[in-house]
Amino acid sequence: MDLAVVLVSGGMDSCVTAAIANLSSRMAFLHVRYGQRTEERELKAFHDIGDYYGVRERLVADISYLREIGGSALTDRTIDVPVDGVDTSTIPVTYVPFRNAHLLSIAVSWAEVIGAGKVFIGAVEEDSSGYPDCRESFYRAFQRAVDEGTRPETRIEIVTPLIRMKKWEIVKKGMELKAPFHLTWSCYRDGSIACGVCDSCRLRLKGFKEAGFRDPIPYERYPFPEGSGSCLSREGS
Repeated sequence: MDLAVVLVSGGMDSCVTAAIANLSSRMAFLHVRYGQRTEERELKAFHDIGDYYGVRERLVADISYLREIGGSALTDRTIDVPVDGVDTSTIPVTYVPFRNAHLLSIAVSWAEVIGAGKVFIGAVEEDSSGYPDCRESFYRAFQRAVDEGTRPETRIEIVTPLIRMKKWEIVKKGMELKAPFHLTWSCYRDGSIACGVCDSCRLRLKGFKEAGFRDPIPYERYPFPEGSGSCLSREGS
């Protein structure tokens, strides 16, 4: 199998992306700490998923200067993480300015060194929080930068298998591939128990509900009326 670098945040989307990459590639896992609120919990999820897939090649990169730059509720604790629902008409305060460009740059650098032909990233445009660096056009543009900025003999493809999928489709694909959802972490606010009401928790729970599957992790609260879906309650987890 050819070698591929897989960006794994520890969340649901990156986990399903790893499950897809595992079908055709030998995987090297990359995790990036950028000063996010739940970075320790995300790192644990990264290693748990790596252990699940038996991934030996792992790199944890630290770009915590994004915390110093600020401008996002994920890196600046003076900005509250919204809990009132997902508003896709504006770019939310949880957007970390140009973050995915930083992540991809690290991934491409490592891929060129270790001889990986692909970089997988679990970006989602269709059913997400509306981040500009999750748009398909951004990845097409970044691919051109990779082609221009690496050695002439280097061929690295940016792969975004989830980019056009809805959250429920991602859940369904993950279930088909037996992705270890129970090891993942998506909450923006807390590293002990998922809050259930931040944008990331809401999108995740909505995806499981619409797909007709139970989310295997517990939550502090649920954004949906009790009994309206098949999600696990905290007590039933």
